[in-house]
Amino acid sequence: MQMPTDSAHSYLHSREVPLLAVLLLAVSASAMAQSGAYSAISEFPVPGVGGGFSSVTAGPDGAVWLAEYDGNNIGRIAATGAITLYPVPTSHAGAQSIAAGPDGALWFVETIRNKIGRITTAGVMAEYPVPNSTPVGIAAGPDGALWFTENTSNKIGRITTAGIVTAEYRIPTALSGPVQIAAGPDGNLWFTEGIANQIGRITTTGAITEFPVPSAGSYPDGITGGPDGAVWFTEYLGGRIGRIATTGIVNEYTIPSGGEPITIANGPDGALWFANSVRNAIGRITTAGFITQYPTGGTPPGTEGITGGPDGAIWFTATSGRRIGRAPACGLGFSASFANAALTMNYNLGIDTPAVFSIHLRNATGPIGKPFSRAIPAVVPPQAFTMTWSSFPNLGEVIVEPVLATPPGGSGLGLCAEWTTVNTAQ
Repeated sequence: MQMPTDSAHSYLHSREVPLLAVLLLAVSASAMAQSGAYSAISEFPVPGVGGGFSSVTAGPDGAVWLAEYDGNNIGRIAATGAITLYPVPTSHAGAQSIAAGPDGALWFVETIRNKIGRITTAGVMAEYPVPNSTPVGIAAGPDGALWFTENTSNKIGRITTAGIVTAEYRIPTALSGPVQIAAGPDGNLWFTEGIANQIGRITTTGAITEFPVPSAGSYPDGITGGPDGAVWFTEYLGGRIGRIATTGIVNEYTIPSGGEPITIANGPDGALWFANSVRNAIGRITTAGFITQYPTGGTPPGTEGITGGPDGAIWFTATSGRRIGRAPACGLGFSASFANAALTMNYNLGIDTPAVFSIHLRNATGPIGKPFSRAIPAVVPPQAFTMTWSSFPNLGEVIVEPVLATPPGGSGLGLCAEWTTVNTAQ
């Protein structure tokens, strides 16, 4: 068997190094797995009772902050997993979206009680009323203020860091159902209109433009400014991830395994990550549109909030159950095919730390070998490349499994892996 050739010499080292530990993924001896993915996810239980956390964001203090809708708390989780809960002063407030503000504090919405909340990193809270608004999403704007959606009043609001609501701008489409909002790469704020099936853009002076989502009934929900100069959003009822250029041109990418994507965020690896509210999985999409979903292994039904953490990991919340998850910002974007005695493997590989990149082969009876292993530096943003094994032997149905693992000197444990079954019969 010849070593594979690749088009990624700019970042793949030529020196091979062994893995300190081989990632073993169970496969039934009676049936071959067709495809799958793995992420080294850790989960942290949260004290208390009630439902899960609806939103999560990176804080300025190196921790991750959470909003708890049912339990009426704002939570802080350190990189070690230590959790502190701060009760919201107003009972049954419906704390929902949370975002880091330009003043070094965290800001959140109280959907039920029509308020905007502020919490310092020391846990000191203040609340500011916005009558008859039903605020849902909130984000820091480029003008040093916070911007929020008013779901029932059909407006976009602006609040200063002093807690003064300076403006409320009515959305042109009636009953549009504004949901989430995010700062765009163009100096504007972008928001989703779930009921109207549109993406909205608002300037810091209040001028609003609306763009229809091509697929009807998609219910756009989560939104974020992407690393590619565009804005990315989830289509909750459409099972798709959308990308809108600042000119208003929309592309849509269907999630292969389906689901209801709800929130989306930038990852430290240069890809975008999303939560899937009816799948026990978190998803990764590259700016080229390649999607992978990684099972979380938690309690059904799914995941809800997601963010890139200050520690270089992906943090997410569960739809139900009191647990917070952490995943490495690691993805392979892998697919494979076989023809003319050659195995072709395509990648959209990204990881925000140095790693060992290996390829494992196995069949229904067990491992065949690990014919390829190299140390690589961090790969940000994800790189697309192809590797080809010519003169590949006839092994019948074989599972091809690329793995990214911690580098020599570390634990050697697998960080993420993806696999697919290929028939190499000739």
